[in-house]
Amino acid sequence: MKLSLGFSPCPNDTFIFDALIHHKIDTEGLEFEVFFDDVETLNQKALRAELDITKLSFHAFAHVADKYALLDSGSALGFGVGPLLICNNPDLIGSEKLNQKDSPLSVAIPGELTTANFLLGIAFPNLLHKQVMVFSEIQDALLNDTIDLGLIIHENRFTYTGKGLHKIVDLGSYWEELTGCAIPLGGIVINRNLDREIQLKVNRLIRKSVEFAFKNPKSGVEFISSHAQEMEEEVMYKHIDLYVNKYSVELGTEGRKAIDILFKMAQEKGIIPEITQNLYVTN
Repeated sequence: MKLSLGFSPCPNDTFIFDALIHHKIDTEGLEFEVFFDDVETLNQKALRAELDITKLSFHAFAHVADKYALLDSGSALGFGVGPLLICNNPDLIGSEKLNQKDSPLSVAIPGELTTANFLLGIAFPNLLHKQVMVFSEIQDALLNDTIDLGLIIHENRFTYTGKGLHKIVDLGSYWEELTGCAIPLGGIVINRNLDREIQLKVNRLIRKSVEFAFKNPKSGVEFISSHAQEMEEEVMYKHIDLYVNKYSVELGTEGRKAIDILFKMAQEKGIIPEITQNLYVTN
């Protein structure tokens, strides 16, 4: 049986899925047709239910929970892993304009349905002049002064200071102080129309793929590097260490609690619709 599978070319995803798609583990009769896309493209594909299995932002998941269920393995949650709001002009650090009603500041975001944008809305509800960009283009937009603020994710956390850009706030730290929970960034979901047996098998295989990667961290280095946008290997593995952790093996009680709090808060603020389905694929 062949299933369509979408994930990003970022090191954390390629690290997780290398063993699965290259048959370094027994895939139990399943084959995977892989689609590499940035997170917002994957979010939009999920809205259209184009893929059988896909990575997506948790913010986006809230809008497609009727179509997809969350697998227990493969997610990106953690402490110290949240998006950063940055700028080129250091005068904006602590500026009243950040919280000013009808703030004139423009901000580049990596997608409307990203968890990063959701957190920005909680922390700075008056920053309404948003422009969606591919996450890898945001730093250049700041350097060219075509945008006031930038909301960065992924490996850009490690490169912005080298370009002379400045941090305004770590929204992950903001979330952690607010809730005491790990920040849920992205998860792996599977189409609810697939048989439950297939859902459980896919969950089992992704867990095995993650566990293989942890035991053999250099096994997929060529594959990971080929998609890492000329990232230095040291930065690449910093990225992996940051985003791939115990929650990637299994969400567990703590991981589900963080997701439930995120969705409860978002529903209270009217950011996402009410969810009536069971969110999780469980044994």
